[in-house]
Amino acid sequence: MEAEAAPPPMEGLQLVQQGAEGKVYRGLFLGRPTVMKLRFSKRYRHPVLDERLSRKRTSQEARSLLRCRRAGISAPVVYFVDYVSNCIFLEDIVQSVTVRDHIISVQKSGKNVSTLIVLAEKIGEVLARMHDEDLIHGDLTTSNMLLRPPPEKLELVLIDFGLSFISALPEDKGVDLYVLEKAFLSTHPNTEALFEALLKKYSAVSKKSAPVIKKLDEVRLRGRKRSMVG
Repeated sequence: MEAEAAPPPMEGLQLVQQGAEGKVYRGLFLGRPTVMKLRFSKRYRHPVLDERLSRKRTSQEARSLLRCRRAGISAPVVYFVDYVSNCIFLEDIVQSVTVRDHIISVQKSGKNVSTLIVLAEKIGEVLARMHDEDLIHGDLTTSNMLLRPPPEKLELVLIDFGLSFISALPEDKGVDLYVLEKAFLSTHPNTEALFEALLKKYSAVSKKSAPVIKKLDEVRLRGRKRSMVG
């Protein structure tokens, strides 16, 4: 069996997460706090196809992050992309918290719950701007959104663009929102009002929202029909 590739050397290298697509490390790159994402090979795929897919996704993630930043959407800075090891070095948003953890914390404390509506509207605004750039995230969850410290300032940072792609199709944007809705409501029960506030802001900000929301409704209907059949 082929040995798994070792990560490139980095000062203070520490594994923090392992997912289906790769591993995430923290350390210092040129003296700066850095997150390093390493895509590992899938042994069930043909080696040539595996290399091609890994390189394509690494490249697309870097391009998506740059596209966000050019559009004024907060995302980690790309420090370096290593196409030999299919590894990307990103700005580490130090002391940030995920939107997921922030919502759960506020709900548990019962304090400043009204700020969650403001946060939902902020998410809707950011996603509207992202979709108007024809950028599809591909894996929208509240775990893939960070709040810079202090979280009360609601400075939102989008992360984890490993499944992102470019598309102007309302269908793709509607599915992006549907994925977020399913993840949002399963992670944060009884928050339908929050997601509706998100969609209302999205519709107000996006220049292309009408066909997207129409497609979202169609995807929702298909999802309900599949649930009934199942």
